[in-house]
Amino acid sequence: MKITGTVINYYFHCKRQCYLFANKINLEDNSEDVRIGRVLHEIKSKDGKNTEIKYEDMVVDKVTSKYVEEYKKSDSDTEAAKMQLLFYLKNLRDKGIYKKGRLIYNEKNNKESKKSEIVELNDKDIEKLNNCIKEIEILINRNTVPDVEKENKCKKCAYYEYCYI
Repeated sequence: MKITGTVINYYFHCKRQCYLFANKINLEDNSEDVRIGRVLHEIKSKDGKNTEIKYEDMVVDKVTSKYVEEYKKSDSDTEAAKMQLLFYLKNLRDKGIYKKGRLIYNEKNNKESKKSEIVELNDKDIEKLNNCIKEIEILINRNTVPDVEKENKCKKCAYYEYCYI
């Protein structure tokens, strides 16, 4: 399986979710949050406001003259979001495209609640990404699903029923 930004995000969010998603066990169609995200992307597309860029195996939300921008519904898992964006920045840098990143957290589409964070790729990040890609390859090629790690974030996860019911 090709490692994607989503797989990187899931790896930092939950190893079990990463394993399941990478092994084609996709329960996201059952998630209300995922459906909301898809509808918002469809609305942006119909209005001509969709700025999503697809390049090889990457789908980035927006590219400006300065930034690769990634939009997140909330700042509930900033490390996972940051690593996903760094993954995009690294892949683009490998192709000779040098950009900074900007994470934009859009709390319930409330403009007053928008927060952003500038992300810059450095050598330490590249090393961390390379190591985590190796770890992901080992993880997703295992014969067994990682154990459930009971956390509060599990209640909103698309895989909740798989893990707990």
